[in-house]
Amino acid sequence: MTGRAPSAALRALRALFAATVLAGASLTTGMAHAAPSAARSGGWNDYACKPSAAHPRPVVLIHGTGANSVVNWPVLGPDLVRRGYCVFALDYGHVGLPLNHGLGPIERSARQLDAFVDRVRAATGAREVDLVGHSQGGLMPRYYLTYLDGADEVHHLIAIAPPNHGTTVQGLAHVVRAAGLEPALMRTFPAIPQQLAGSAFLTGLNADGDTVPGVRYTVIATRHDRLVTPYTSAFLRGPNVRNILVQDLCPADLATHASLGVSDRIAHHEIRNILDPAHATPTTCASALS
Repeated sequence: MTGRAPSAALRALRALFAATVLAGASLTTGMAHAAPSAARSGGWNDYACKPSAAHPRPVVLIHGTGANSVVNWPVLGPDLVRRGYCVFALDYGHVGLPLNHGLGPIERSARQLDAFVDRVRAATGAREVDLVGHSQGGLMPRYYLTYLDGADEVHHLIAIAPPNHGTTVQGLAHVVRAAGLEPALMRTFPAIPQQLAGSAFLTGLNADGDTVPGVRYTVIATRHDRLVTPYTSAFLRGPNVRNILVQDLCPADLATHASLGVSDRIAHHEIRNILDPAHATPTTCASALS
C-alpha cells in the first residue's frame, strides 16, 4: 500500500459515513427543531389509543439510518394522528451516538421491531398493523417479515426509498470495498455495509424472493435519489407488490432521498391512499397542497 492509500481510504470512509449517518441527522432543514413539540403534541406512541372502525390497523413508522422517530416523522406522524389513526414510531439500532439510531445490525433491529409490534398489538387489541418505513426503515422490516413470523402480524409494508437490492452510493460502495474498509464498518456501524449492493446480508435476504405470502408491499421511490443508487434498486419483485416512482404521480416533484420520507406531501398523500383505499383520491402535483 502506498503512502497515499490510507488517506484515500480514510476519505472514502468519511464520505460514506457522511452520506448515510449525517444525512439522517439533518434530514430536512429546520424540521429537527420543530419535531420535538410535534412528537409531544402530535399524539403518536399513545398506548391508550384504540383503533376505529374507519382505521382498524395501527400504523407503525420506522425511521432511516442515522435518524430517529422525531427527526424522520415531523410531518407524516402528526398528519396521520389528526386523521384518526393510532400511530406508533419506533427508535431502533442505537449504538451509543447522540441522536443517531439505525446503525446497529439489521437483524437485531428487526428483533426490536418484532417486540415493538407485539407491544402495539397488545395495547390496541389489533391483530395486524401497517408498517411505513423510510430508507433502512423500509428494508429492515423485510427481515422481520421473512424470518421472525412478522407476516402474521402485518397487513401492508409501505417502503419509502428503501435499499432493497443494495445501494452503490454513486460508486462509493466500490471505493470502500477496494480500500478494505468494509470490515471496519461492520465492527462499528454494521447497518451501513449491510445496505451496500452485493452485501452478504442482502444476498441472503433476497435469496428466496423479495416478498412473503400474506403481506402487501408498496415501494415509493424518487428519480432524484442520490443515496440509494440506482433508485430502481428500491423496487421489489413478486406478488402483491406495487412499485411507484413519485415522478409518475407528479413529474415536477424534486424529492430527494431524505425529503421523500420526511416532507414530501405528494408521497404522503399516496401513503394515505394506500392506508385507506376506500377514500383514496388521485395523487397529483396538486396533492402537495393537501
